[in-house]
Amino acid sequence: METNVSVTPSQAAVKAGLYLGLVMFILTLLAYFVDYSILVSFWFGIIILVLFFGLILYFGFQYRKSVGGYLEYSPAFVFSFVTLLISGLIGLAGNMILYQVIDPELPKMLVDAQLENMLQMMDRFGAGDSISGDQLDEIREGVEANFTVFGQIKSFAIGNIVYAIMALILAAIIKKRDKSLDY
Repeated sequence: METNVSVTPSQAAVKAGLYLGLVMFILTLLAYFVDYSILVSFWFGIIILVLFFGLILYFGFQYRKSVGGYLEYSPAFVFSFVTLLISGLIGLAGNMILYQVIDPELPKMLVDAQLENMLQMMDRFGAGDSISGDQLDEIREGVEANFTVFGQIKSFAIGNIVYAIMALILAAIIKKRDKSLDY
């Protein structure tokens, strides 16, 4: 088996992160062009999450294979975390372009669709009438703030904590110890 030890986990992760970020941005644009409300639907979020995890695992296993078939936990974590960071940065840039340049009205439409989804879910649980107009306005302001440039940067910064937790889990799956080195 040929090994390529000259490629560090970070270098491999940059390439994987670029691919992953571009795939996610293209899927976001496709959903936007088909029907913008897809972007705030529950099922779209689940599909994106599964695809996201699947692609990171695929790229992680490819990297592990390229370095000889074995990868310790620490480099697997670095690979996963850097991949998530790079793809997150591309997603952040893509969303800013989409929300601020391509369609500046989209955030308002997404807020409306998200609030509608939330109210429908509350109705299904029998709590739809328990929310007041003031509470709804407060929720609307909070959701709208997430679509501003500052709100997106803040969400990305907080998302880095989630990325670290996801990277811990992904690294545990990607790692493979060489048991022949045990004595």
